[in-house]
Amino acid sequence: MKVINLSEHHSVLNNFLREIRDVDIQKDRLRFRRNIERIGEVMAIELSKELNYASTDVQTPLAKTTVDVISDQLVLATILRAGMPLHQGFLNIFDHADNGFLSAYRREGKDGELEIVAEYMAAPSIEGKTLIVVDPMLATGMSMEVGYLALLKHGTPRHTHLCCTIATPQAIEYIRKALNDRDDVTLWCAAIDPVLNEKKYIVPGLGDAGDLCYGQKIHLSDR
Repeated sequence: MKVINLSEHHSVLNNFLREIRDVDIQKDRLRFRRNIERIGEVMAIELSKELNYASTDVQTPLAKTTVDVISDQLVLATILRAGMPLHQGFLNIFDHADNGFLSAYRREGKDGELEIVAEYMAAPSIEGKTLIVVDPMLATGMSMEVGYLALLKHGTPRHTHLCCTIATPQAIEYIRKALNDRDDVTLWCAAIDPVLNEKKYIVPGLGDAGDLCYGQKIHLSDR
Protein backbone atom coordinates (compact mmCIF):
# COMPACT_ATOMS: atom_id res chain seq x y z
CA MET A 1 0.00 0.00 0.00
CA LYS A 2 1.38 3.35 -1.08
CA VAL A 3 1.05 6.18 1.48
CA ILE A 4 1.13 9.83 0.36
CA ASN A 5 1.43 12.63 2.95
CA LEU A 6 0.62 15.89 1.16
CA SER A 7 1.78 18.11 4.05
CA GLU A 8 5.36 17.03 3.34
CA HIS A 9 5.29 19.44 0.41
CA HIS A 10 4.56 23.16 0.52
CA SER A 11 1.17 24.07 -0.92
CA VAL A 12 -1.95 26.08 -0.09
CA LEU A 13 -3.29 22.88 1.51
CA ASN A 14 -1.32 23.77 4.64
CA ASN A 15 -3.26 27.04 4.99
CA PHE A 16 -6.52 25.10 5.17
CA LEU A 17 -5.01 22.60 7.61
CA ARG A 18 -3.95 25.42 9.92
CA GLU A 19 -7.43 26.91 9.93
CA ILE A 20 -9.30 23.67 10.66
CA ARG A 21 -6.98 23.07 13.64
CA ASP A 22 -7.33 26.59 15.10
CA VAL A 23 -9.75 26.57 18.08
CA ASP A 24 -10.87 30.13 17.36
CA ILE A 25 -11.48 29.67 13.63
CA GLN A 26 -13.31 26.40 14.40
CA LYS A 27 -16.08 28.47 16.02
CA ASP A 28 -17.17 29.49 12.52
CA ARG A 29 -18.89 26.27 11.46
CA LEU A 30 -19.40 27.39 7.86
CA ARG A 31 -15.72 28.24 7.48
CA PHE A 32 -14.71 24.90 9.02
CA ARG A 33 -16.85 22.95 6.56
CA ARG A 34 -15.58 25.01 3.63
CA ASN A 35 -11.95 24.44 4.62
CA ILE A 36 -12.53 20.68 4.80
CA GLU A 37 -14.12 20.97 1.35
CA ARG A 38 -11.10 22.91 0.07
CA ILE A 39 -8.77 20.21 1.36
CA GLY A 40 -10.85 17.71 -0.61
CA GLU A 41 -10.51 19.83 -3.75
CA VAL A 42 -6.72 20.10 -3.44
CA MET A 43 -6.38 16.39 -2.65
CA ALA A 44 -8.59 15.47 -5.61
CA ILE A 45 -6.39 17.49 -7.97
CA GLU A 46 -3.27 15.78 -6.62
CA LEU A 47 -4.95 12.38 -6.90
CA SER A 48 -6.00 13.12 -10.49
CA LYS A 49 -2.33 12.99 -11.48
CA GLU A 50 -2.35 9.25 -10.67
CA LEU A 51 -5.35 8.37 -12.86
CA ASN A 52 -5.48 7.05 -16.42
CA TYR A 53 -6.03 9.39 -19.35
CA ALA A 54 -7.12 9.11 -22.96
CA SER A 55 -6.95 11.60 -25.82
CA THR A 56 -10.16 13.07 -27.12
CA ASP A 57 -10.93 15.60 -29.84
CA VAL A 58 -12.75 18.84 -29.08
CA GLN A 59 -14.04 21.45 -31.50
CA THR A 60 -13.35 25.05 -30.48
CA PRO A 61 -14.92 28.04 -32.33
CA LEU A 62 -11.71 28.25 -34.37
CA ALA A 63 -10.36 24.73 -34.85
CA LYS A 64 -10.27 21.16 -33.63
CA THR A 65 -7.76 20.21 -30.94
CA THR A 66 -6.91 17.20 -28.80
CA VAL A 67 -7.11 17.05 -25.00
CA ASP A 68 -6.11 14.26 -22.60
CA VAL A 69 -8.98 13.57 -20.19
CA ILE A 70 -9.55 11.11 -17.35
CA SER A 71 -10.58 7.72 -18.71
CA ASP A 72 -11.14 5.98 -15.36
CA GLN A 73 -14.70 5.32 -14.23
CA LEU A 74 -14.77 6.88 -10.77
CA VAL A 75 -16.84 5.94 -7.76
CA LEU A 76 -16.62 8.39 -4.86
CA ALA A 77 -17.76 7.06 -1.50
CA THR A 78 -17.88 8.53 1.99
CA ILE A 79 -18.77 7.60 5.54
CA LEU A 80 -21.58 9.66 7.05
CA ARG A 81 -21.72 12.26 8.60
CA ALA A 82 -18.27 13.80 9.05
CA GLY A 83 -17.20 12.78 5.55
CA MET A 84 -19.74 14.95 3.74
CA PRO A 85 -17.69 18.20 3.33
CA LEU A 86 -14.59 16.26 2.25
CA HIS A 87 -16.76 14.26 -0.15
CA GLN A 88 -18.16 17.48 -1.61
CA GLY A 89 -14.66 18.82 -2.19
CA PHE A 90 -13.79 15.72 -4.23
CA LEU A 91 -17.13 15.90 -6.04
CA ASN A 92 -16.45 19.52 -7.02
CA ILE A 93 -13.46 18.22 -8.99
CA PHE A 94 -14.70 14.77 -10.05
CA ASP A 95 -18.17 16.03 -10.89
CA HIS A 96 -19.06 13.07 -13.14
CA ALA A 97 -18.21 10.42 -10.54
CA ASP A 98 -20.80 7.95 -9.29
CA ASN A 99 -21.35 8.21 -5.54
CA GLY A 100 -21.72 5.85 -2.59
CA PHE A 101 -22.64 6.49 1.04
CA LEU A 102 -22.13 4.42 4.18
CA SER A 103 -22.99 4.83 7.83
CA ALA A 104 -20.47 3.80 10.47
CA TYR A 105 -20.21 4.69 14.12
CA ARG A 106 -18.14 3.82 17.16
CA ARG A 107 -19.49 1.89 20.10
CA GLU A 108 -18.02 0.02 23.02
CA GLY A 109 -18.33 -3.74 22.72
CA LYS A 110 -19.21 -6.16 25.52
CA ASP A 111 -15.53 -6.70 26.20
CA GLY A 112 -14.97 -2.96 26.55
CA GLU A 113 -13.14 -2.74 23.24
CA LEU A 114 -14.03 -0.16 20.64
CA GLU A 115 -15.89 -1.48 17.60
CA ILE A 116 -17.25 0.07 14.43
CA VAL A 117 -20.82 -0.65 13.39
CA ALA A 118 -22.00 -0.17 9.80
CA GLU A 119 -25.77 -0.20 9.27
CA TYR A 120 -26.49 1.45 5.91
CA MET A 121 -24.96 1.58 2.44
CA ALA A 122 -26.13 2.94 -0.91
CA ALA A 123 -23.55 2.49 -3.65
CA PRO A 124 -23.24 1.64 -7.35
CA SER A 125 -21.21 -1.23 -8.78
CA ILE A 126 -17.47 -0.69 -8.33
CA GLU A 127 -16.44 -3.59 -10.56
CA GLY A 128 -13.35 -2.61 -12.57
CA LYS A 129 -13.71 1.05 -11.55
CA THR A 130 -11.48 3.42 -9.58
CA LEU A 131 -12.83 3.66 -6.04
CA ILE A 132 -12.18 6.75 -3.91
CA VAL A 133 -13.19 6.45 -0.24
CA VAL A 134 -13.02 9.64 1.83
CA ASP A 135 -13.16 9.93 5.62
CA PRO A 136 -11.66 13.01 7.32
CA MET A 137 -10.14 11.46 10.45
CA LEU A 138 -8.15 8.22 10.23
CA ALA A 139 -7.67 7.69 13.97
CA THR A 140 -7.75 3.91 14.43
CA GLY A 141 -8.37 2.96 10.79
CA MET A 142 -11.32 0.78 11.77
CA SER A 143 -14.08 2.82 10.14
CA MET A 144 -12.14 3.10 6.89
CA GLU A 145 -11.58 -0.67 6.90
CA VAL A 146 -15.28 -1.38 7.57
CA GLY A 147 -16.35 1.02 4.81
CA TYR A 148 -13.90 -0.37 2.27
CA LEU A 149 -14.82 -4.00 2.94
CA ALA A 150 -18.54 -3.16 2.75
CA LEU A 151 -18.04 -1.55 -0.66
CA LEU A 152 -16.27 -4.66 -1.94
CA LYS A 153 -19.68 -6.37 -1.82
CA HIS A 154 -20.44 -4.27 -4.93
CA GLY A 155 -17.49 -5.56 -6.95
CA THR A 156 -13.72 -5.49 -7.24
CA PRO A 157 -12.26 -2.06 -8.12
CA ARG A 158 -9.33 -1.61 -10.47
CA HIS A 159 -7.65 0.60 -7.89
CA THR A 160 -8.70 2.11 -4.57
CA HIS A 161 -7.71 5.48 -3.14
CA LEU A 162 -8.37 5.95 0.59
CA CYS A 163 -8.35 9.66 1.46
CA CYS A 164 -8.30 11.42 4.81
CA THR A 165 -7.53 14.82 6.26
CA ILE A 166 -5.48 13.67 9.27
CA ALA A 167 -4.17 10.19 10.04
CA THR A 168 -2.05 8.54 12.74
CA PRO A 169 0.83 6.11 12.21
CA GLN A 170 -1.19 3.53 14.19
CA ALA A 171 -4.11 3.80 11.77
CA ILE A 172 -1.85 3.59 8.73
CA GLU A 173 -0.27 0.39 10.02
CA TYR A 174 -3.70 -0.99 10.94
CA ILE A 175 -4.98 -0.37 7.40
CA ARG A 176 -1.81 -1.77 5.89
CA LYS A 177 -2.19 -5.04 7.82
CA ALA A 178 -5.99 -5.26 7.49
CA LEU A 179 -5.74 -4.96 3.70
CA ASN A 180 -2.68 -7.22 3.47
CA ASP A 181 -0.55 -4.34 2.19
CA ARG A 182 -2.29 -4.46 -1.20
CA ASP A 183 -0.49 -2.80 -4.09
CA ASP A 184 -3.81 -1.71 -5.64
CA VAL A 185 -4.57 0.61 -2.71
CA THR A 186 -3.19 4.13 -2.17
CA LEU A 187 -3.67 6.03 1.09
CA TRP A 188 -3.75 9.84 0.82
CA CYS A 189 -3.29 12.00 3.94
CA ALA A 190 -3.31 15.77 4.16
CA ALA A 191 -1.28 15.34 7.38
CA ILE A 192 -0.08 12.59 9.72
CA ASP A 193 -0.16 13.34 13.46
CA PRO A 194 1.95 11.41 15.97
CA VAL A 195 -0.42 10.42 18.79
CA LEU A 196 -3.72 8.62 19.38
CA ASN A 197 -4.91 9.23 22.95
CA GLU A 198 -6.79 6.91 25.32
CA LYS A 199 -10.15 8.13 23.97
CA LYS A 200 -9.04 7.28 20.41
CA TYR A 201 -8.74 10.92 19.35
CA ILE A 202 -5.87 12.17 17.20
CA VAL A 203 -3.41 14.53 18.96
CA PRO A 204 -2.85 17.34 18.11
CA GLY A 205 -5.61 16.64 15.58
CA LEU A 206 -8.53 19.05 15.53
CA GLY A 207 -11.27 17.52 17.72
CA ASP A 208 -14.44 15.80 16.51
CA ALA A 209 -14.78 16.67 12.81
CA GLY A 210 -18.46 15.72 12.66
CA ASP A 211 -19.37 17.89 15.64
CA LEU A 212 -17.37 20.83 14.27
CA CYS A 213 -19.15 20.52 10.92
CA TYR A 214 -22.71 19.94 12.11
CA GLY A 215 -23.03 20.40 15.87
CA GLN A 216 -22.54 18.14 18.85
CA LYS A 217 -24.38 14.85 18.65
CA ILE A 218 -26.19 13.11 21.50
CA HIS A 219 -24.92 9.69 22.53
CA LEU A 220 -27.51 7.19 23.74
CA SER A 221 -25.48 6.85 26.92
CA ASP A 222 -26.00 10.58 27.56
CA ARG A 223 -29.81 10.32 27.68
